[in-house]
Amino acid sequence: MRTRIDIASYVRLTELADYIVPFALRVVCDLGVADHLVDGPLSVDRLAESTGSHAPSLRRVMRALACRGIFTEVSEDRFALTPLAEPLRSDHPLSLREAYPLLPGDVKAWAHFDHSVRTGEPAFDQAHGQSYWDYLAQRPDELRAFNASQQAATRLELRTLLPAYDWGSLETVVDVGGGNGAFLAGLLAKFPRLHGTLLDQPDMAAQAHEVLAAAEVAGRCEVVGGSFFDEVPPGADAYLLKRILYGWDDERAVQLLRTVAAAMKPRSRLLVLEPVRKPGNEFDVGKTYDLLLFAMAGGRVRGADEIGALCARAGLRVERVVDTMMLPIVEVRTEETQG
Repeated sequence: MRTRIDIASYVRLTELADYIVPFALRVVCDLGVADHLVDGPLSVDRLAESTGSHAPSLRRVMRALACRGIFTEVSEDRFALTPLAEPLRSDHPLSLREAYPLLPGDVKAWAHFDHSVRTGEPAFDQAHGQSYWDYLAQRPDELRAFNASQQAATRLELRTLLPAYDWGSLETVVDVGGGNGAFLAGLLAKFPRLHGTLLDQPDMAAQAHEVLAAAEVAGRCEVVGGSFFDEVPPGADAYLLKRILYGWDDERAVQLLRTVAAAMKPRSRLLVLEPVRKPGNEFDVGKTYDLLLFAMAGGRVRGADEIGALCARAGLRVERVVDTMMLPIVEVRTEETQG
């Protein structure tokens, strides 16, 4: 059989297999390069001085990124922002600068990804001898960087999730595993009659007070430290699981759903906000993110039918799935509640 040579496919595969650009992009994010180009082009020497970097090395990085449309070399050794680089500014309303940290623990774990594929176990555990969350708990700097990356994603999620659902019909909401409170703060700021409760591990929940106060919603929000596997504050109109359920295997996910179900009143609803895997070969961010969960924490992105099956085991049922440009909203009710 004669092998067909398709040069375009070779070029595309090279792009897809490239980890050079992602690493370079994360370095310029950590350095804050885009912040120094807000007022116009600068020379590499000025950029290096401002960012505390080595000018000849930064020049090489900027040229590599410019040929991919991230920054542009407007003249010899002078670089400027492009539309792709604009969101890397810290002052951008939807800034992604902190969304792409260069975390040593993650990098080392990806080098062991073959272990995950061969065994079904998290590469992170193999690389570090402990779980992802235990590792972060012992490294405050990496934990802060991780939290900042999640907060950057939350800014985009708020823009897409708040217009897509009737949040105004709610009076009370519990954000289960709500982290530092960024999403709940944005939700309460948008809907002034809404009262919230944030539940997370005590060290994480402690960080929420500052975020809620900065959003001027602390007076309408209680912060509770504890494990969502043990108990969830009862009686709220809605419970949120935003990017939580997919971090656990089926048994732990069902355990979590049962804990939430026990807290729900007859008319309560559970809103699962996370990628939902779609069938077919079209691009699906959930299928890509699934590998990140697999490598780091052993979780996985599920299809709508799989989420429904987990809910059924917990005495819950999926009412509907609301698609958005970011995360779908999976609305879940108790089996006794109709519509």
